[in-house]
Amino acid sequence: MATLYMDYTKPGVQYFFDVNKNRITTRNADNFINRLGRDNLNTLGNVSLLDIYLSKGRVVEPHYHQNAAELVYCIGGAATVSLINPFNNQISNIPITPGQVANVPQGWWHWEIATEDKTHLLAIFDAPYPEYIFGSDILTKTPIEVLAHTYCLDPELLKKTLEPLHNETIVIGPTDQCVAQTQKSAKPQAGTSAANANNQPNAMRNYRYQPQPTYYGGGWYR
Repeated sequence: MATLYMDYTKPGVQYFFDVNKNRITTRNADNFINRLGRDNLNTLGNVSLLDIYLSKGRVVEPHYHQNAAELVYCIGGAATVSLINPFNNQISNIPITPGQVANVPQGWWHWEIATEDKTHLLAIFDAPYPEYIFGSDILTKTPIEVLAHTYCLDPELLKKTLEPLHNETIVIGPTDQCVAQTQKSAKPQAGTSAANANNQPNAMRNYRYQPQPTYYGGGWYR
């Protein structure tokens, strides 16, 4: 689209950018996100995108964009896009595979879970710099005393529960530390037969996301 702020006759007009060179978050070699915004490509207009790579069971944590709608397009693998409709508080769980999209209206609480390894998603926004608020920030930045008082929770238990977040923005969860701990606890005990060992749970290998079968109709800048 034409951008009113651009003088296309002046030097410095940009028509190309390599999104692979703008990594904004990395969980590990298989789970990361690249970003394209107007600061990368000055002819872009009122649009931006996130290039998302996830392995099975990994999650783009619950969040919302207060200034942008989000269209999630599946390039490879498979994912479930979940959102909460603020008008009726119903949850929609939308499975997508290559060539399919899920639309998240502006300001709606949502998250994406990969249901296959090597999942590749493209999140497209109708804003050059989408604003965002992540669930981990809500949990860690809201004072423990406020959460405990509001929801009648034990403040010490709540503090212990939230401690593994280390007051950080998670973005892609679970953390590798969490996965390693889960896998360690799932290892068979000494003396377990090989047959039984094969039946032991593995946090990611055997992950299956099975939301309720609901289907209702249907980033960021640093």
